[in-house]
Amino acid sequence: MQPDQSERDLYNGLTRLEPTLPSPAYWDADAYQRDLDAIWYKSWLLVCREADLGQPLAFRTFRVGTQEIVVLRDDTGELRAFHNTCRHRGSQLCQESEGRLKARLITCPYHAWSYSLRGDLVRVPSKSLPEGFDKADHPLYRVALSVWRGFVFVNLAEDAGGSAETSFDPASGNLANWPLETLASGHVLRKVMNCNWKIFWENFNECLHCPGVHKDLSRLVPIYGRGLMGRHDDPEWALHADNDAPEFSGGLRAGAETWSRDGQAHGPVFAGLTSAERAAGQTYATSLPSMFIVGHVDYVRTVRLVPLGPEQTELTAEWLFPAEALAAPQADIDNIVAFGRQVLEEDAAICEVNQKGLRSLRHEAGVLMPEEYDLHRFHEWVRERHSAVSPKA
Repeated sequence: MQPDQSERDLYNGLTRLEPTLPSPAYWDADAYQRDLDAIWYKSWLLVCREADLGQPLAFRTFRVGTQEIVVLRDDTGELRAFHNTCRHRGSQLCQESEGRLKARLITCPYHAWSYSLRGDLVRVPSKSLPEGFDKADHPLYRVALSVWRGFVFVNLAEDAGGSAETSFDPASGNLANWPLETLASGHVLRKVMNCNWKIFWENFNECLHCPGVHKDLSRLVPIYGRGLMGRHDDPEWALHADNDAPEFSGGLRAGAETWSRDGQAHGPVFAGLTSAERAAGQTYATSLPSMFIVGHVDYVRTVRLVPLGPEQTELTAEWLFPAEALAAPQADIDNIVAFGRQVLEEDAAICEVNQKGLRSLRHEAGVLMPEEYDLHRFHEWVRERHSAVSPKA
């Protein structure tokens, strides 16, 4: 039986030849600076979770490109973000990456200008002040901050619009049934990958690599073993439209419950999930350019990216569990974490392989296959962000 036109219209794959971004976009220093200016300095970026700043006077610093931000909880419990820069002569204010302020002031270590936790300049130690100087004119440089479901985001743009919530891809899964705000950290992985940040996102957006790179994951999620992300990635999907086997419909292999070494849940299953969410095995939500989050039936995994240079990216992954799962002696958290680490290590290694080949003098751009439709969508997102800041002719 051949699919009719309406069924063909549901096919996800690219139907025309599309190029990748040009090769220098992944290694050239000027291209990297354009990425910072057009994307990273104008987007909502994940910094940490609210729980990481649980007490008044707690702070964290966050660096992206040349910009360093301090995020803190003030003495009233409000979260605030500022450039980590003194208004006097530009000195760095907080030198540690995280901690607790010793007083209800931020004091510059160089000349002791002091600011309230709301960013107002309150003390200048000079014996006299120049004519026309008003402390009210010299507050800390404020940075837009937004909280989504217990996650703290900042946006460096002076005219930052929207919110962390509006930054999520509209095609993302809905994580409303996961209790994100109440989960506790069970494990953190930090890794520096020798690849451009876009290489990682490209890898995230396709599964052509899955059969060769993720053999264990492909056994757990059988449709990945076919190099596909979902049912409608197959040009002949309509021939298998009534087949609920996971290699055609998606979801986990028969008998599996979650992403773990044995496919079994190792703690309490979230009570609010629908039967479809439990059957899917994984629900992704994505906020470009800095993070994605995956809901499983018994835990949540977050991955944060920060570019360190044209060919280096820091990855931070965190596994979040109900507090009772972390406290239960019988809960085998290692079974879950080991599997997720394996998948991320495999992704990081193959992204580095991709990066190593891109400097060929002959390789001007690559070409996308039909299954890489989400790569094309990502490339268009990058092009649009660059176009938005390009000088008008």
